[in-house]
Amino acid sequence: MASRPLGEDTYPDPLLVEGRNGTGLWRVVALGLVLVALAVAFSLFSTQISPDLVLTFVGILAVVGVFCLFGLAAGLFRFANGEERRTVSNAVVDSLPFGAVVSDRDGKISYVNAHYGTFSGALTNGVPVGVPRLFAGHADASESLYRLSRAARDGRAAVEDVRIVGGLSAAAADSDKAFWYRVGVRPLPESDETKKPLVIWSVEDITRDRDNNESAFRDLQRAIDYLDHSPAGFFSADAHGRIQYLNSTLADWLGYDLAEFNSGHLGLSDIVRGDGATLLMRGRRDGEIHTEIIDIDLVRRNGTSLPVRLLHRAARLADGELGETRTLVLDKSNAPDTEEELRAAEVRFSRFFNDTPFAIATLDGEGRIIRTNAPFGRIFRWSGEEKSLEMQPLSEMIGEGSRDKLARALADAAAHRSEIEPVDALLSVEGDHAVRLYLSASETSAGSPEQVNVYALDMTDQRKLEAQFAQSQKMQAVGQLAGGVAHDFNNLLTAIIGFSDLLLLKHKPGDPSFGELMQIKQNANRAAGLTRQLLAFSRRQTLRPQVLELPLIVDDLTVLLKRMIGEKNTLSVEHGRNIWPVRADVVQLEQVIINLVVNARDAMPNGGAITIRTANVERAEAEGMSFEGMVPAEYVLIEVQDTGTGMSSEVMEKIFEPFFTTKELGKGTGLGLSTVYGIVKQTEGYIYPVSTLGFGTTFKIFLPRHVVSAAEAAGKAAAAAAPVRDLTGHERILLVEDEESVRAFSAQALRATGYEVFEADGGEEALEVLEDLDFKIDLMISDVVMPEMDGPSLLKHVRQTMPNLKVIFVSGYAEESVRRDIEDDQSVEFLPKPYSLDQINSKVKEVLQKLGKDEVH
Repeated sequence: MASRPLGEDTYPDPLLVEGRNGTGLWRVVALGLVLVALAVAFSLFSTQISPDLVLTFVGILAVVGVFCLFGLAAGLFRFANGEERRTVSNAVVDSLPFGAVVSDRDGKISYVNAHYGTFSGALTNGVPVGVPRLFAGHADASESLYRLSRAARDGRAAVEDVRIVGGLSAAAADSDKAFWYRVGVRPLPESDETKKPLVIWSVEDITRDRDNNESAFRDLQRAIDYLDHSPAGFFSADAHGRIQYLNSTLADWLGYDLAEFNSGHLGLSDIVRGDGATLLMRGRRDGEIHTEIIDIDLVRRNGTSLPVRLLHRAARLADGELGETRTLVLDKSNAPDTEEELRAAEVRFSRFFNDTPFAIATLDGEGRIIRTNAPFGRIFRWSGEEKSLEMQPLSEMIGEGSRDKLARALADAAAHRSEIEPVDALLSVEGDHAVRLYLSASETSAGSPEQVNVYALDMTDQRKLEAQFAQSQKMQAVGQLAGGVAHDFNNLLTAIIGFSDLLLLKHKPGDPSFGELMQIKQNANRAAGLTRQLLAFSRRQTLRPQVLELPLIVDDLTVLLKRMIGEKNTLSVEHGRNIWPVRADVVQLEQVIINLVVNARDAMPNGGAITIRTANVERAEAEGMSFEGMVPAEYVLIEVQDTGTGMSSEVMEKIFEPFFTTKELGKGTGLGLSTVYGIVKQTEGYIYPVSTLGFGTTFKIFLPRHVVSAAEAAGKAAAAAAPVRDLTGHERILLVEDEESVRAFSAQALRATGYEVFEADGGEEALEVLEDLDFKIDLMISDVVMPEMDGPSLLKHVRQTMPNLKVIFVSGYAEESVRRDIEDDQSVEFLPKPYSLDQINSKVKEVLQKLGKDEVH
């Protein structure tokens, strides 16, 4: 249909325009009066005005007149008439499909378009009324019009939807029908034509749109009701596995109250058993929408299983991101009896396929994934949010080092070989994750691309256990070597320290040789400290455990530690409340804290802060910690934290190995942390480093809480016995020691204090000496480790004849390890090597005094 040009009869003339025509008329009248006044002035004062001035004025008027004629011809000027305001901008406003009223903020109307006049009550006696007056007779609109009027006065924009029963027309036929009007007001920008700010009101009948929306909403509600109460379940999930919609049928099956369901609060992992959620988060990589049939178990709210068949759709968007899924759920728990046995077998197999604890996949001839079971995504650390597994080459999911072996295994499977060697591989994802792949040929069928079956076992935990076992074996071997070296070295040091003591008895402080002898003894004691470190690493040092209050130990060390770390480092101590006691060797525990603080100082070459903390760790808190090997129990925690350079994961794996150090050559022995490790382990504790490269390191030491018994508390005061001062004696002592220098020093030391000493270089000779003496001795001192017959074996033979004989065992190993090798350790005392002259004499006197008291009783 051809459009008709907008003419005089079709243009929607506005009902009211307060334009510029009146203003232009008054300007013309004013100009005419000015010209008449000038003409009268010339006539009255013609004698006094020069002719040249008159001619000049007339010339100016002539020029102005000629210019106006040319301007009129060129279209610069035109005569004003009714067509003047029919411009494009005016036509847009005049032809608006809703009523428009322009007024100032006080309500004085300056413009009303033609559409506004179609509303009943818009004109009173032919004069347009304002929008608030238009709705004044309708109580339902009073509040909305009040808000709009306030917005108009304030120069704000506002829109209100007004509902009026019967409408503005108030026709009898429509008296019960609800009409809707959208009423708005907004300020207009300032213009040259007006002095006051203006606003434009709009009134639009939106009844039809409302009716359409309500009809569509009712249709939608009916559709949702149909879907909610359909005989099949339905749900939809987003790309992150959050369920966005759940119909009433499925909610009833699973035991959820649909009124409590909120979109996104329930996840696929909440309703799908095991790894089945990954099956639903896939989608085809080419973006094609494909319906899958999946037999799986859902999980009811009470934890029971619901066997179902899923008709599942999941597609990926153009950018590869997974879109929302659509899943129809069929309840298979109440399947009709007439269902074929084959279908039931398929269901059972599908459930078995997806519930296995290992990954299963089928590949095509080129090694690309065709189908997987539910655990596959978990074991291969694949997330369905990233990309689809379909047609993904399996070789890209494992490390490069195993890809050649996988290719050979695939070739063997394609050739239907019966025995194919498993493939051990690391996954290509970040982290140390390992799998073992078993491959076999698949039964081929027409049109099926599946040619190879793959079964994957997660070997990550086993790999870690193997590495830990190898490391423990390595540490044990090095520890045995270190312990053996320390034992032999202790024999040498015992002789050096002992003979130094004997020489010091003959040389007084004023003697010229006294200084040299003291240097020998002091350096021997320093060497003994090194052997203690070796024995601490091998967990064979002698501990003297006692009940300790950790805050007191740390506070006593604070002054020493501050001197050790220097002025450019700061040390702070933070104690928890009511710290539990622990049972440990105070000297060794102090050594642990000192070593860790010195390491922290060395890790901060430019200075920094060191913090020592103590705290109690409840059993429940220990259960929530992820430290490997730590048994949940009650612990006392010691933390040594620094703000240094931190450690990489490679360094952290080796820090407790003996002789490993990151310091420069000559600045570290590499025994510091291995000693700490050995002391903590021998105290039945745990130590773990936590470090971030560039931000510092924290060492966490967990020591078992010691519960003080009533007997310990009662005997604590009585245990403080006065030291023995009189070291002389006359008893008969058998000294058994295979190291000649140690035996010579010990015998000389005991004879010097009055004892009668008999010597033997081994267990067999000791038995011969006892027979010669008719087994009449008061005390036996024996080394533990000796060739042919060791100390514990000698003790067994002696006990047959002398069951009550007091025995002192001497050894460079720990007392605990020695006692484990003794069946009957009653009446057995222990003296650790290296020992001094005073130590052996004091120990002998202490044991013989106990013997005398026992005989009295």
